[in-house]
Amino acid sequence: MRIARFVVDSDPLYGVVEGEPGGEEITVIHGDPFFNGVERTSVRHKLEDVRLLAPIIPRSKVIGVGRNFVEHAKELGNEVPAQPLLFLKPNTAVVGPNDPVVLPEFSEEVSFEAELCVVIGRICKDVPEDRVHDVIFGYTCGNDLTARDVQKTDLQWTRAKGFDTSAPLGPWIETDLDTEDLQIQGRLNGEVRQDGSTSQMIRGVRELVSIVSQAFTLLPGDVIMTGTPAGVGLVKEGDRFEVEIEGIGRLSNPIVRR
Repeated sequence: MRIARFVVDSDPLYGVVEGEPGGEEITVIHGDPFFNGVERTSVRHKLEDVRLLAPIIPRSKVIGVGRNFVEHAKELGNEVPAQPLLFLKPNTAVVGPNDPVVLPEFSEEVSFEAELCVVIGRICKDVPEDRVHDVIFGYTCGNDLTARDVQKTDLQWTRAKGFDTSAPLGPWIETDLDTEDLQIQGRLNGEVRQDGSTSQMIRGVRELVSIVSQAFTLLPGDVIMTGTPAGVGLVKEGDRFEVEIEGIGRLSNPIVRR
């Protein structure tokens, strides 16, 4: 099931996206699916007639996982960490499909990172791996934009990875997905720059969610970005970057500087 957040002419709504590409429709659901479940209404719209938003604005946090693909760690001259390298992005970093990514004034080297993102569905802590499925609401595409120059000079990652618009998410949440071997692609201006698979992750989804839950109490709507395959590069004003993940869809954002 694909759960989207969108607007037609006023307040944001949630809906279920159904149909084949080119003829998709979205059925409005009652309230917030994280707390009310998925109860369809009789109201339907053509997908092309609505504006998709970020499928979730996390109520508390976005958790990133650094260097979770061996080749990505190598391409930046880093060792694979013995323990998961976790960091936080604030919810003010989140934007949705086609929203502009605004390059920060304090950086000249912002890079893209296409990632599978896990959306948490219930409050949880210290989740064993065999219970992880019970706490996941679904999955979406994400771009973990990173100010590389600031990452090096600050020696910690808050500013480099947490600036406004640094966490595009979308286009919707897919609730039913096998994450063992999904293709992840990142395209810069239509050219494939990243082409990997979740099977290349050092730590898979179940292990990551379990480990993250040992450090943080996870709340409904929290997002875990699971790492990026090799091929990262810089973006500049006027570019457009797309993340496409098998079984989910495509997230696309223009790059601007103000």
